[in-house]
Amino acid sequence: MDAAVPTPFQRYQPWRRSVEIGFWVVSYLLSAIGNSVTTNMDVSRLALGFASWQPVAWESSSALAALALVAAVAWFTRRCPLHLDTWRRMLPAHLLASVVWSALHVIAMVAIRKAVYATQGQHYDFGTWWWEFGYEYLKDIRSYAGVVATIEVYRFVLRRWQGEASLLDVPDDGPPVESVDRPERFLVRKLGREFLVAANDIEWMQASGNYVNLRMRGHDYPLRSTIGGIEGKLDPERFVRVHRSYIVNLDQVGSIESLETGDARVHMKDGSNLPCSRTYRGGLRQRVGLDA
Repeated sequence: MDAAVPTPFQRYQPWRRSVEIGFWVVSYLLSAIGNSVTTNMDVSRLALGFASWQPVAWESSSALAALALVAAVAWFTRRCPLHLDTWRRMLPAHLLASVVWSALHVIAMVAIRKAVYATQGQHYDFGTWWWEFGYEYLKDIRSYAGVVATIEVYRFVLRRWQGEASLLDVPDDGPPVESVDRPERFLVRKLGREFLVAANDIEWMQASGNYVNLRMRGHDYPLRSTIGGIEGKLDPERFVRVHRSYIVNLDQVGSIESLETGDARVHMKDGSNLPCSRTYRGGLRQRVGLDA
């Protein structure tokens, strides 16, 4: 775990955004092309009389509208993640979200089709809205589930590739070896391996949705917890909250820079610069032996 040598996960980071966007663009592009070809084949075989551009407009508009909604689904799954231990609680929210997703998909899809038809001097008629929306929703709920499943599986793979931290569980038999309420070590799972890291080795922590990233020796290990939840389990003599999203290890603080806004900037020994809001500034300075 030499921080000087980038891991494959760290080398992937500069390309991550492009890969993620590219995946969805290519997926919906291939879907639109494939569906347009098969629909045109059906139109020709059944002699339905549609022009060849019409199935292309139908399928492309659907794919484009769905593609535009992927970012919203990604945001929503961060707020309401579907994990093995949360899916029952989150399922009603996702069912409601699927209705909203379908409604937005249909509205955008129909708007695009009307615009395309207008360029051809024709009028696009969606039909009876409530009936057609019910038909589209039966398809959209499966599409929504597919998008959510893809996002969650991808994030799971990333966490395992990066390394995912967890608290030590209470043993089935006998008392715990160490305090569960104030853990001295964390269990990290990475690519099928498990190892323990000392709590004191954590340099700082950052809230990230439903996770808290533990920074240790240049690596981030996501822990499923809120920042407030993990704060209560840490040694208050060593760790201090400096921001609503950050906790620092006092032994790893290099210096504190005061800002004109009343906030501060915490310079860590690993070279990171973390924000310190005015709410926590006084307490931090007192803890490190400086005047507030």
